[in-house]
Amino acid sequence: MNRWLLDLLCCPDCEAELRLETVASMEGNAHSGDLRCVACQTRYPIRNGVPRFVLASGQDDQFGFQWNRFRRTQLDSSSGLPISRQRFFNQAGWHPEDLKGKLVLDVGCGAGRFAEIALASGARIVAVDFSSAADACLQNLGKHSSLGILQADLHHLPLKPNSFDFVYCFGVLQHTPDVKAAFWAVVEQCKAGGRVAVDVYPKSLSNAVNPKYWLRPLTKRMPLARLLSAVRIMVPVLLPLSILLGRIPFAGRKLRHLVPVANYYGVYPLSQEQLREWALLDTFDMLAPKYDHPQSANTLRSWFAAARFQAIEVFKLGVVVGRAMKPSQQCVPPVRRLENIQPTGAREESL
Repeated sequence: MNRWLLDLLCCPDCEAELRLETVASMEGNAHSGDLRCVACQTRYPIRNGVPRFVLASGQDDQFGFQWNRFRRTQLDSSSGLPISRQRFFNQAGWHPEDLKGKLVLDVGCGAGRFAEIALASGARIVAVDFSSAADACLQNLGKHSSLGILQADLHHLPLKPNSFDFVYCFGVLQHTPDVKAAFWAVVEQCKAGGRVAVDVYPKSLSNAVNPKYWLRPLTKRMPLARLLSAVRIMVPVLLPLSILLGRIPFAGRKLRHLVPVANYYGVYPLSQEQLREWALLDTFDMLAPKYDHPQSANTLRSWFAAARFQAIEVFKLGVVVGRAMKPSQQCVPPVRRLENIQPTGAREESL
């Protein structure tokens, strides 16, 4: 654990100060030991350089299982392609120079595909994941002195609110049991004048014919190793079929999505080997999550508005993206006031 991280931490239960105790150091950083709350005396272990505020296991550690097996698949430094970089800046709407020297929070970091981009822009990053994906992120990016990694619950972040210049949460919110509460937990970490960017799966009528929603009632209950084995059998059969359907004039673009496989042929300039690897990863990612709660653009916009953010932009870029700025002076409503929010506007946007 980089020691500068301690200044940002607080007890996730009572928000009091945390102190380092019984610390073993490695290269000047805290490698093992405890963080003790000065108020409630709760202790949180540091293992392998990562403070652990949750001990995820079982189905809840699906993403840890996933990212430790596909640790480098989506890293631009591994693929040799700027896929993650382009998605990061297109969705966030920020520029690399905006992040230089700034404090940035990555909520749901996975193996660090986007943290890698922010670090390369000169930011100081706190990367958080509920699962043991935090260890995959550590293996990939742990050499960076500007990176702090936490294993923690999004709904009980051990971070002082209103601390970060930039906050992003990509590919995460829809996989939480309460998306609205998760959204609020993310935005409250942004300081006055700071910026937030999030994304969610789109809620639309087309979801009714998306095969992942037919299969997930079964696949999300399967042991993870068994599901991954099944996906390894499926992909070599279904990926060529999806590619073939995609070549049908006019209708092919939609027909390819009726096959339950992640198909990036013609989307990214991946090699054949990379195409199969990404198909394995994202087909598993489609079928394994315990929660999958799409949201409409109007709903996401209404949450930003209720949090009294400004310069709100909500749009579709494959997923539904929302980004906004926290005013320099504002009185933020408490979480309970989000409970009865309804989407604004006369109709739901067609996504």
